[in-house]
Amino acid sequence: MHVVITGANRGIGRALAAHYCSKGDEVTGTARDGSAQVQLDVTDPAQHAEMAQRLNGRPVDLLICNAGVYLDKGHTIDGYPAEMWAQSFSANVTGVFLTVQALLPNLLAAKGKIVIISSQMASHERAPGGSYIYRASKAAALNLGRNLAVDLRGQGVAVGIYHPGWVQTDMGGSGADITVSQAVAGLTDRFAALSLETTGCFETWDGQSHPY
Repeated sequence: MHVVITGANRGIGRALAAHYCSKGDEVTGTARDGSAQVQLDVTDPAQHAEMAQRLNGRPVDLLICNAGVYLDKGHTIDGYPAEMWAQSFSANVTGVFLTVQALLPNLLAAKGKIVIISSQMASHERAPGGSYIYRASKAAALNLGRNLAVDLRGQGVAVGIYHPGWVQTDMGGSGADITVSQAVAGLTDRFAALSLETTGCFETWDGQSHPY
């Protein structure tokens, strides 16, 4: 199986890459800073084109759109500058779409799967306030995934959107609920179960259906 993972240089992305490598799968990891196999700033269309050219039509069985930013963590209502909104949406939403767009021929060749790492903070039913930019961008990523699922189902490509849990990473902090290993074990089970019958699902790392 050929797995492509964006943001594979740290946190959940790096752990997912290690998991699939340990199983003997072929992994193509990307990182903005060039510390993975492919240098990719997901906000840069030119780098997406370069990645697609490098893969040269090679089938992709599983695309994990993991790269993202949480720039407004800790901000209060008098914060949230306009540029932060633009940067966050560029990475967390546009970046997902550009990745899918660039690798769609590879995914179609394999009748592959697309995974979008969103967050429970995308849910409009769970809106405790704060983190306006991150919440809005992850909600947009969820919406994007749901609509991609509709359009790609007839072409044999399933799409799943997942909350990875509150994970002990640089983003989640040391006080988070679960370890990276727990998150990866649960997520990889979810990815394996994803099919055209469940395409468009929004699930938690441990297999629960998440409210929208």
